[in-house]
Amino acid sequence: MMSMHMLWPRDADSVKGVQIGAETAARIWRFASPYRGQVFGFLSAVILQAVLGLVPPLLFGSIIDRAIPNQDRRLLLIFAIAIVAAALLQGFVGLFERFWSSRIGEGVIFDLRVALFDHVQQLPLAFFTRTQTGTLTNRLNNDVIGAQRALTTTLGTVVSNVITLVTTLIAMFVLEWRLTLLALILTPLFVLPYRRIGRIQQGITREGMDLNAAMNSTMTERFNVAGALLVKLFGRGDDELELFADRASQVRDIGIRSAIFTRGFMTVLSLLGAIGTALVYGLGGLFALEGSFSVGELTAMGLLVGRIYMPLTGLTNARIDVLTALVSFDRVFEVLDAKSPLVDAPDARPLHRPEGRIEFRNVSFRYPRSDELIVPGLETPGASNNGAAAAEAATAPVLKNVNFTIEPGQLVAVVGPSGAGKTTLTSLIPRLYDVTDGAILVDGNDVRSVTQESLRSSIGVVVQDPHLFHESIGDNLRYAKPTATDAELVEVCRAAQIHDVIEALPAGFDTIVGERGYRMSGGEKQRLSIARMLLKDPAMVILDEATSHLDSENEAQVQAALARALTGRTSVVIAHRLSTITEADQILVLDEGRLVECGTHEMLLAADGLYADLYHLLVRDSETVLG
Repeated sequence: MMSMHMLWPRDADSVKGVQIGAETAARIWRFASPYRGQVFGFLSAVILQAVLGLVPPLLFGSIIDRAIPNQDRRLLLIFAIAIVAAALLQGFVGLFERFWSSRIGEGVIFDLRVALFDHVQQLPLAFFTRTQTGTLTNRLNNDVIGAQRALTTTLGTVVSNVITLVTTLIAMFVLEWRLTLLALILTPLFVLPYRRIGRIQQGITREGMDLNAAMNSTMTERFNVAGALLVKLFGRGDDELELFADRASQVRDIGIRSAIFTRGFMTVLSLLGAIGTALVYGLGGLFALEGSFSVGELTAMGLLVGRIYMPLTGLTNARIDVLTALVSFDRVFEVLDAKSPLVDAPDARPLHRPEGRIEFRNVSFRYPRSDELIVPGLETPGASNNGAAAAEAATAPVLKNVNFTIEPGQLVAVVGPSGAGKTTLTSLIPRLYDVTDGAILVDGNDVRSVTQESLRSSIGVVVQDPHLFHESIGDNLRYAKPTATDAELVEVCRAAQIHDVIEALPAGFDTIVGERGYRMSGGEKQRLSIARMLLKDPAMVILDEATSHLDSENEAQVQAALARALTGRTSVVIAHRLSTITEADQILVLDEGRLVECGTHEMLLAADGLYADLYHLLVRDSETVLG
């Protein structure tokens, strides 16, 4: 038991003020309740192991007192067989204890991870923009394992130590109460140093974890594609090696300190145990010389006394052990309790065969504040610590009283200065956020009255920086339609002008695109993203600078493909390209969150307002580039 405690330090600071609430206990039991039969078997096995551990010392005493003096070979054989049988049975029970422990632990880990993954996926986009990915992943890994430890390792250790201590003390009191009191008087020599040394070891372990985290962070940042590229471009390979070696050496040194300290502590405990055993043998030997105590009883006492010191030291910080493990449950529940404002209404209905009519009615929107949906401890550092100005900015309206209607099949361009609210406007259509005021209607249905799945399945989105998973080209395309045939993949890739590129690759559609698609060029990623959107076959399409990474030749090809592919679909395009803007059926001009102009290209030029200024600026930029 001692080695387990030393590997997992008890952190009194981390559980200061923590209480085991009835609600938390009830929620833990709900996760554990499917395994209650196995929990009962696990605890029974732990108790039986502790009881069986008493058999050998007591039988050794009986051998010395009864079998040897009477030269009773039969009794000696029975006792010897019983000792072996007890050891075998203890080992057999230990297998069951380990089996049930692993079944319970791995089962709880699975249940918690699936529940967390499902819940986090349903949280709004604002949660992810303010949350550290590594910290969130840590909740799904380390904290889930810590929660599992509360049900198995911690529970089993505490129960085993308690049963071992109680049964051993009872047996010792029955044998000789005076020696038992002597053994108990020595317990402060174990408990007090253990608490002090445990705190030192705790500090060493915490420092080691921080140093490990720093070393792992260095590897993570330098080994992803962007980090590796930056290192190579600046020629800092030797400097990075020196930095990593420095951090790795600190991990090495703290590991050595921890190993030596742990070994020294174990040596001290062994020495104290030997002193306690020697005192018991010494005083017990005097009792034996006086005839008030048998040699066999003295032998049994010597063997039993060693069974009380380890459980006592293990139980010294039992409360901290339990609370430290339960803190992990609280951190898991903290994420599970994060409320999502984007939930389907109880009477939400599917959006059947959408035509693509989009209407904004007096729409105003502000992004949610941090305290409205962010889990404490997961927010990006500094995101909520910028003072009153940041808080005011977070609650300021991004869109203000926006009204417009897009008819089915129309191509609508959204233009405006940077920060005008263009991307926010398009994010509201698939309900990535809910409007603060007003309503957005699709085919006459408020988007809050239809199911999110049916709404989003009818909308295809291509963003400026498309994301590809570290999988094959085919898998990335089939993300839009898992049942798509090879022929369908070829068709959409030809439409997006990317099929020739794929066909030239040795593995074709089985080519792995790399992390975030880094094996593909920017233009190739864009075209793959467009192909994926076309495979989805949506009624409405949102393009956010979808051709921004294409050169002029590829842009012309993709624009022509999109013109054919988007026929009959409602298209909302955020664009700075002249061709897209001038060909739009309707142009929406945003400025500081307000819709200031709306109409065709000719109408808006004639109005000589903000659109005309933006257009003439684009024309000058285009002439500069082309010239």
